[in-house]
Parts: sequence; C-alpha cells; structure tokens
Amino acid sequence: QVQLVESGGGSVQAGGSLRLSCVASGYTGSTNIMAWFRQAPGKERGGVASGQIGDDSLYYADSVVGRFTISKDNAKNTVYLQMNSLKPEDTAMYYCAAGRTPYGGPSLAVRHYNYWGQGTQVTVSS
Repeated sequence: QVQLVESGGGSVQAGGSLRLSCVASGYTGSTNIMAWFRQAPGKERGGVASGQIGDDSLYYADSVVGRFTISKDNAKNTVYLQMNSLKPEDTAMYYCAAGRTPYGGPSLAVRHYNYWGQGTQVTVSS
C-alpha cells in the first residue's frame, strides 16, 4: 500500500503562485510514476503533470505548460507542483497520485494510477 498526503493548497489572486507538496509513504516499489490531477466541480478529474520516478521524464497538460512544474525529492519521498501565473480556471481540488505504466513513462491517464491522496483545494480569484 502507498499513502499520499498533499498540502500547500490555498486561495490566491490571479497571477499568483502556490507550491503543492505530496509526501508518499508505505511500499512505493510497485509504482513507477507520480502525478498531479485536478477536479473542478461538475468536471471530470484530469491530469496536470506527471513524472517518472526513476528518471527525469516529465509530461504536462497543454493548459499548464510553461506555468506549472512538477519535481521530486527522492530522499524525502516528496513530489511538488510549483504553480505560477495562476488563473481562475486553475481553481480545483488537486490530487496527488502514484501508479504504474507498462512502458515506464509518465502518464496523465487516470487508469494508470491506483493510489490517491485526499486532495488539497486551490482557489484562484480574478
């Protein structure tokens, strides 16, 4: 089992920044990718950024390219999401996820993730 705990959400004005953190514990050997997803009310959960645990392969949703950065600290079992130039449309519950792809590369598909955190709310006002 893998446990994921997110933190760092909050309320900011448009153009502001936030950094989300996700600490992983438990047996992480069954996973090879981690990601951040988000879900706004009435919308489906969608992938934001993903990274491969074993190397530096990264993958971003088009809507956040150039604004969000996913990174990891393996020594701390922690994944971060740095969010800059935030927009009102970034408002959502953000979830950390861990999973596995058969090809080993990052993914933004929900089906590749079987461990999820409880979520942290991000609200961006205009």
